[in-house]
Amino acid sequence: MARAFKNTRKGITGHLEPGERQLIRRLFEDIIGMLEPEPSAAEDPLAALVGLDQYAVRPQDSALLRLLPDAVRGDDDAALEFRRLTERSLREQKLAALRASALLLDHSPLQLNEEQARLFARAVNDVRLVLADRLDIKTDEDAQALHDVDDWSQAEDLDTYLALVYNFLTWLQEALMQALLDGLGRTRESE
Repeated sequence: MARAFKNTRKGITGHLEPGERQLIRRLFEDIIGMLEPEPSAAEDPLAALVGLDQYAVRPQDSALLRLLPDAVRGDDDAALEFRRLTERSLREQKLAALRASALLLDHSPLQLNEEQARLFARAVNDVRLVLADRLDIKTDEDAQALHDVDDWSQAEDLDTYLALVYNFLTWLQEALMQALLDGLGRTRESE
């Protein structure tokens, strides 16, 4: 069973069972697959080099739209223009965090420095965003209704299983963020 992250002298340390690490790695890989852009033969290499994507469009998949949201509301043209200027770099940042975090799962226990912990938290958050979309979580009340789903033996349907995974990742992310905050407190005390 997983143990919460703690801020220790060796860094931020957490323990995950092999099955938990495998589950999280597969989830990271699924999100990587969602975020990888379709290759385009007509792509301008200079535009790609500076991070522009002249062919970017608003995602049709609502989960992908949660990962790559519109930056401008109420103005589709401005939102699309902003997307073309920024989406490539946002995708690359998310992909880098997910790939780096997947590699970190090779170690047990997980011992993370602050930068690795922030990347891991971002990767877990992206998985949670997709799960929240798939579970149709739109409000705090929706999330709270799922919070009570905690018995793995009752996972008889996909929604219950996804709710259990969502709750596990929420707990993991909260523990990681608390360990990061504990590290901030120690840093301030030593100054």
